[in-house]
Amino acid sequence: MSKVIISTIGTSLLTQQINRANSDENSWYGKLRDTANLSSENTPSDVLDIIHILKGRAKAKLEHGTTTQIRSASAELNGIYGLYHEKLEQGQQDMHWLIATDTAQGNETAAAVETFLLDKGLKAQVYTPKGLSTANTECFSNGVDDLLTQLESMVQGYQQVYFNLVGGFKSLQAYLNTIGMFYADEIIYIFEGAGSEVIKIPQLPIKIDDSAIAPYVTQFALMAAGAEIQRSELMGIQEALIFTVDDEATLSNWGKLIWNQVKERFLSSELLTFSHLEYQPSFVRDYESTRDRGDRVKLQETLAKASSLLIKHRGNTAALKGDGGIQLETYKNTNIDHFRVTLSLRVSCRCVGNKMSLRYYGTHDHVERSEGVR
Repeated sequence: MSKVIISTIGTSLLTQQINRANSDENSWYGKLRDTANLSSENTPSDVLDIIHILKGRAKAKLEHGTTTQIRSASAELNGIYGLYHEKLEQGQQDMHWLIATDTAQGNETAAAVETFLLDKGLKAQVYTPKGLSTANTECFSNGVDDLLTQLESMVQGYQQVYFNLVGGFKSLQAYLNTIGMFYADEIIYIFEGAGSEVIKIPQLPIKIDDSAIAPYVTQFALMAAGAEIQRSELMGIQEALIFTVDDEATLSNWGKLIWNQVKERFLSSELLTFSHLEYQPSFVRDYESTRDRGDRVKLQETLAKASSLLIKHRGNTAALKGDGGIQLETYKNTNIDHFRVTLSLRVSCRCVGNKMSLRYYGTHDHVERSEGVR
C-alpha cells in the first residue's frame, strides 16, 4: 500500500556536526541560531562557510555511519527510520516530501536528507514554500499559505498519508500537527534517546460543521481563487477563517484549510453564479451531465478564477489570455473563444462587453464538435 510521507525539516543535521570540544567552533551554534531565518543571499559569508563545512561532515556521516549514528544525526531521518522499523527498503513504493524553510540552512539540510533518501532507493523531493521562515508572522503565514495550496496535490493518489513531525521548527510543527488532523492517517513523533520508538497519533474522527459556510459558497470559491471580498458580504463568517484589511477579506490559513475539506460537497452540486459569467442552456446541460465529482469541482474552481480575474480587471478578458492556467484563446476563423479547465477539458464561450457567455463544456472533441470548429 503506497504511502506519502510529509516531513518537516529543521537544522539539527547541521548543528549536530559542531565539535563542541573544539574552541574554534564554540561560536558556531550561536551564529547558526542567529541566522536561521536568513536566505542564502542574506546569510553572511562566514556563516555560509560554516554551513558548508557542517554539511560536508553530515554527508560523510550519512554515507558511512551506522543506522544508530544516522538516526542520532538527523531528527527527520530518525522519524523515517522509525516508521519503517529501520528497514528503509520497505518504502521504495512511497513518496517523501521534505518541507524546508526558505532559508540557507533549511535548503542545505533538506538537500542532504533528500540525497540520502534517493541514494537508499526511496522517492524524495524537497518542497520549499515561498518565503517560509520563522522570522516574523508575515513570512510564516505566507509560507503556510503556500504549503496549504500544495498539500492536496502532494497527497493525491496515495492510499495512506503520514506527517513526520520529528524535525523542523516548533512553530511549523504546531501548525502541521493541526493540519495533519485533516490530511494525515497518522502523525509521527518519536521518543528521545537510543533505540527510540515512533509515537503514532491516528487521525481523529473530526467532522467540520460547514453549515455556516453554506450561504457564502460563492464568496469562498472566489476568495480561494484569489479574489478580495467585501467584509460586509461575509457577516456570518468567523474572523478565524478570513483575513481582513481595509474591509476587504481573503481566506486565512485556517479558512483555506477548512475550505479544502468541504469544497467538494459544495462545488460538485449546484452550478454557482459568478460575476461577469453567463451560462447558456447548452453549458448547463453539459455541467449537469458530468458525473465525475472531481471534474465538477475543477470546473467551478476555474469559473471562480475566471470571475475573480474579470472582477479585478473590470471585465477585461485580456487578463484571461495572459493567465497561464486558463489560457483563453479564439478558435481559428471564428468569433468563438475557449479556455482550459484541465489538460483534457475545455469551455467554449463568447465575450460580449464585460461578460463571458459560456456555451459548452467537456472534452476537446465534444466542445469542438458542438461548436462546429473541428
